[in-house]
Amino acid sequence: MIPMTSDTPRPRIAVINGPNLNLTGIRQPGIYGTTGFDSYIPALRAAYPDVEITYFQSNVEGEIIDELHRVGFSASGIVLNAGGYTHTSVAIADAVAAITAPVVEVHISNVFSREEFRHNSLLSPVARGTISGFGLDSYRLAVEALLAMPASVGNI
Repeated sequence: MIPMTSDTPRPRIAVINGPNLNLTGIRQPGIYGTTGFDSYIPALRAAYPDVEITYFQSNVEGEIIDELHRVGFSASGIVLNAGGYTHTSVAIADAVAAITAPVVEVHISNVFSREEFRHNSLLSPVARGTISGFGLDSYRLAVEALLAMPASVGNI
């Protein structure tokens, strides 16, 4: 668990989203819902006023890697939805393995109830854990998991 005292800075959790997640709320609402991150992230921040929650989204693999490098040695934890890169990016998996912040892999949909190629994640073996299928609430569950982890726990 991340200990909190009056001298302890607020935990800092980075939410990093990959390709096409900027279209959440309008893209395939039957799968991804009708709420976008422009309204979800402020609600998540309001639910955790004692936690600094940053948000980054990119459709570009290298920019996601750069952001993992930028926050991966200072954040208390990272919530990562790499989108389609989950199934294809050795480079993002290598970046997760290289950093010290614990990473929770998240997916809005239940990837195991979808196309077979989505059943394979290159990130799961290097992430601390995976949450899938709870809509945008997957992100809240990941924040809860990160806050409950011992401060010394990194990725597996």
